[in-house]
Amino acid sequence: MREEQFIVVDALATTVDELCLKFGTWKTARALLRAALRRRQTNQISHLSNRMRRDIGLPENEAVLLEARFSLWDIRF
Repeated sequence: MREEQFIVVDALATTVDELCLKFGTWKTARALLRAALRRRQTNQISHLSNRMRRDIGLPENEAVLLEARFSLWDIRF
C-alpha cells in the first residue's frame, strides 16, 4: 500500500509539472484553485419551492408558505 501511495504522488507531481510547462504556472495554479473551490460548493436548497421540497422529502419552508401564490402544481389528486 505504501509503495502505491508513492507512485500516485510521483505521478501527480509529474502531471502538474507537465501542465505548468504546457499552460504556464499561473494558469495551472488558477485552474487548480477553481477546481478546489468548485468542489467545496454545496447544494443550496433555499431557492426550492415547497412542491420541489416535498418531492425530494424535505420539510416545507414556512416563509415560502406565507408568500406563496396558487399554482397548478400544488393541486393534489
